[in-house]
Amino acid sequence: MEINVKDARSKLSSLLDRVKVGGEVVILRRGKEVARLVPPQGEGRPLPSLKDFRTSIRITGEPLADTVIRERQEERY
Repeated sequence: MEINVKDARSKLSSLLDRVKVGGEVVILRRGKEVARLVPPQGEGRPLPSLKDFRTSIRITGEPLADTVIRERQEERY
């Protein structure tokens, strides 16, 4: 479907409904194509949960805050 900018502004909601069901809308300005409304390219894969990864991490050694403080003190003197 082709439509001019002025009409597209007033009918944007209905144009989006048309695109949502798989249609395509070409927006024209002075008879030349300036934009094209198309449906998104499918749903992306959801990101995996990091819960299991986080629980698998085991922290060893001294706390990082203690390491930073010690390194700063050693660097100063």
